[in-house]
Amino acid sequence: MSRTSGALLVEKDGPVRIVTMNRPDQRNAVNEELHLALAQVWSEIASDADARVVVLTGAGKAFSAGGDMELILKTAEDEEYRYDSMYHARRIVTEMMAFPLPVIAAVNGPAVGLGCSVAFLSDLVFASERAFFADPHVSIGLVAADGGALCWPLLTSLIHAKEFLYTGDKITAEHAEQLGMANRVVAPDDLMPQALEMARRLADQPQRALRDTKRAINIHLSRAVNPVLDFAFSAESETFSSEAFREGIRARVSQ
Repeated sequence: MSRTSGALLVEKDGPVRIVTMNRPDQRNAVNEELHLALAQVWSEIASDADARVVVLTGAGKAFSAGGDMELILKTAEDEEYRYDSMYHARRIVTEMMAFPLPVIAAVNGPAVGLGCSVAFLSDLVFASERAFFADPHVSIGLVAADGGALCWPLLTSLIHAKEFLYTGDKITAEHAEQLGMANRVVAPDDLMPQALEMARRLADQPQRALRDTKRAINIHLSRAVNPVLDFAFSAESETFSSEAFREGIRARVSQ
């Protein structure tokens, strides 16, 4: 499959599929179109018999700034839309966990909120020296359900995950590597060449062995995440209607 227009691009490079979040003027903030596309793209690529590896990145200077304000406000104000939004958010997590091919996140700039989540749900994380990671859910009054509370404790220690989720503080690319949250940090111009070099190396590996090894490893991930999913997304949905969230959004809009 290939998709060359819209908020999410999918391009073919031999057996590699380059998936690009494509709202560069908005720092690839996730709007309704991109949210739905991120939920759908994994099953679409999985059905592509020629695909072997995915590289996930962002257009322009950011990986993704997380949910855009229109999406966040609509989720808060429209209960029916919130139900759909939470469904798609949950589906992004479950589809990425079930996706059979290796995913390399080429984090070219800030990865915030949902952007941070999809980076850390990938199999390998290559980060530009200009990148940083942050999950500000709690700081704006929301439960950190779609990734942070689910998988961060598996990537680093429990106490480090708690610190960064409780505070929303930024994690530099170098610090992320030290914490075990990134595989390597490279110069900006070297990011895509190195990510693609690794992708082609993985594409040349025996595919049955590679896919079933990923599947075996992700059993650990699934066993950790699945018991948390229902509570986490239910709790996040409730906090969208909380006064703390409204105050957090007002403060952010006024900045």
